[in-house]
Amino acid sequence: MKKFINDPYDVVDEMLEGFLNVHSRYVRKLDTARTVVRADAPVADKVGIVSGGGSGHKPSFIGFIGDGMLDAVAVGEIFTSPPPLACFEAAKAVDSGKGVLFLLGNYAGDVMNFNLAADMAKAEGIEVAQAISTDDVGSGPKEESHKRRGVVGSFLGWKVGGAKAKAGGSLQECKAAVEKLNDNTRTLGVALSPCTVPAKGTPTFTLADDEMEYAVGHHGEPGTAKIKMMSADDITEKMTLEILEDLPFQSGDDVAVLINGLGGTPQIELYICYRKVRKMLDERNIKVALSYVGEFFTGLEMAGFSVTLTKLDEELHELLSAPADTPYYKLTS
Repeated sequence: MKKFINDPYDVVDEMLEGFLNVHSRYVRKLDTARTVVRADAPVADKVGIVSGGGSGHKPSFIGFIGDGMLDAVAVGEIFTSPPPLACFEAAKAVDSGKGVLFLLGNYAGDVMNFNLAADMAKAEGIEVAQAISTDDVGSGPKEESHKRRGVVGSFLGWKVGGAKAKAGGSLQECKAAVEKLNDNTRTLGVALSPCTVPAKGTPTFTLADDEMEYAVGHHGEPGTAKIKMMSADDITEKMTLEILEDLPFQSGDDVAVLINGLGGTPQIELYICYRKVRKMLDERNIKVALSYVGEFFTGLEMAGFSVTLTKLDEELHELLSAPADTPYYKLTS
């Protein structure tokens, strides 16, 4: 294992120290827990938007704290759910009296710990609601889509929830907007190489030189199959066809396209893959209204990418297009 680290068990705390120094204009850390919040939290007369999860996905989660997106993030160890106390302290720190919305991925540890935190918050008189991301097509059949993992579609959910809250939406309106986004979002990923959790020191899976891991998870979970290497166009077409059929997406739809690098894929390759998705959608009279290409939700140094499509209506388009100002995502009006 070759990594630029010191003690493997200090990685998260040392990363946070550096991140907080660089981005002190945006964020601060609570003294009571490993929780990062907006520098100006709580924001008056606004629903608090809270997320959290394991580290190793930079720039998620903490990179998207700021105006128009997340108000706080509970920070876990590498690929490990944050403890309930960190989630509870996040809720306390951002509550301005309009309630707090927890946004989390569909992982057993995250669901359990955020549920415990919600109970703790309610006992303190804080109104809490939750919305769970389930966009990963590769992690379950369509008829059991509620059991699927949440992956990079969470980033779009943070944007929608944050924008709705900034616009004055109620707790239930913010929850409904994020759930609509999730219902209309599908993602599928592929990897050329695994990642290595520092404290473990061994790769999450193994591949032959001529293999790819299809439908991989962003923690390095093995996918549905090891397949032979394919060209950029061929693998992108295979993934996009599966996504198109799952919702399904149809002629006349407006969509957002997100090509996400998993940590070790050059930007040049991501744009090549976007190019193929765009051609396929144009051929089907599906209008690309919004496009995102880059690293939004990674898996340490895993080489790979994912394709995400979101079917848009007027509200989702407006919320995704609303201004935001965070360390790793900025959008002006």
